[in-house]
Amino acid sequence: MDYITYSIIIDDIVFPTGQTAMGVLGGGGPQTAFGMKLWTDKIGLLGGIGHDFPADAQEWLEETGLDLSAIRTFAQYQSLRAWQVFEYDGRRTQVWRTQGQAIPEQLALQIDHFPASYKKARAFHFGIHPDNPNLAVIHALRDAGIVVSVEPFRDAGRELTSKHVQMLVSAGHIFSPNLIEAESMFGTADPHEQIKRMVAAGAQIIALRMGEAGSIVHRADSGETWQIPAAETAVVDPTGAGNAYCGGFVVGWCETGDLQAAGIYGSVAASFMIEQIGLPPAAKSYKEEARKRFDAVQFTSAQLSSY
Repeated sequence: MDYITYSIIIDDIVFPTGQTAMGVLGGGGPQTAFGMKLWTDKIGLLGGIGHDFPADAQEWLEETGLDLSAIRTFAQYQSLRAWQVFEYDGRRTQVWRTQGQAIPEQLALQIDHFPASYKKARAFHFGIHPDNPNLAVIHALRDAGIVVSVEPFRDAGRELTSKHVQMLVSAGHIFSPNLIEAESMFGTADPHEQIKRMVAAGAQIIALRMGEAGSIVHRADSGETWQIPAAETAVVDPTGAGNAYCGGFVVGWCETGDLQAAGIYGSVAASFMIEQIGLPPAAKSYKEEARKRFDAVQFTSAQLSSY
C-alpha cells in the first residue's frame, strides 16, 4: 500500500439545528481514505469492527476499492458507535454509545497491526487524542521512512505542558489542527501567530484548517506559506471534512513535493465531503471534477510573506 489511514466508528450525528443522521460510517479513517483515494490508488485502512458492522458501511469500503486486509473483526463486541454533537461555531462533542472493553480493544493501534506491505507505505495519516497521543506508532513509522501526518481529532481537554505540546507537534512530519484544536494547545491568537507557535514547538509542515476560510499551509524550513481558499460548493454536512482534507494534503505533499499543491489537494477533497450527509457515493468517479476544482482553487490561492 502507498497510503494508510486508521480508525472506524459508526457515528450518530446531531446537528446544531437538532436534525440527526444515524448510523453514518465515520471514525476519521474512511473520510481520510476518501480524501486520499480522490488523487491516487493503493489506499489501506486500519481499524477494528464488531460483529454487527452495518452492511452498507462494509459495502462502501469495498466499492471504494480500499485495501481492508488490516481491519480486525471482534466477534464478541458490537461495532464502535458514538454520538457526534455539533455546535454552530464548529465545536464537536463525541459521546460514546459503545461501552466497556470494546472501545480500547477496537481502537488499539500497534505497529504489529500493520501488514508487511503497510510498513513499506509512503505515508500514514493518524488522528490522535491530544491529551493521550499514541507516539510509539508514529516514531516506529518514521523510523521506517514513512511520512507521518498527524491530526488532533479534538481540542485538548486539559491544559497541556509545553513539553507535552512539543512532543505532540513534532512527532510527525505534517501537523494539521483546526482553529479550535490549535487554540486549545497554543492559546488564543490569530492564525499567523498560531503557526509561529507551532513552528517554535517543532512543527515541520503545518496545515492549519479554518473551515469556510480555507487553510494556511506553511513549511518551517523555508518559511514558504500559502493561503488556500476553500473550494466553492454547497455545504450540507461538515462532518469529516477535516479528515478528507488531511488525506488529500498528505497525498499531495508526497506526490508533488509542492506545498501549494498539497493544500489544494486537501481543499478539494474536503469540498466533496461536505456536499452530503456522510461519505460521497463510492461508485461515482470524481477525477474530472476534482481537477476542475483544483484549477479554481489554484487561481485564487495566494502566497504569503515568510514568517
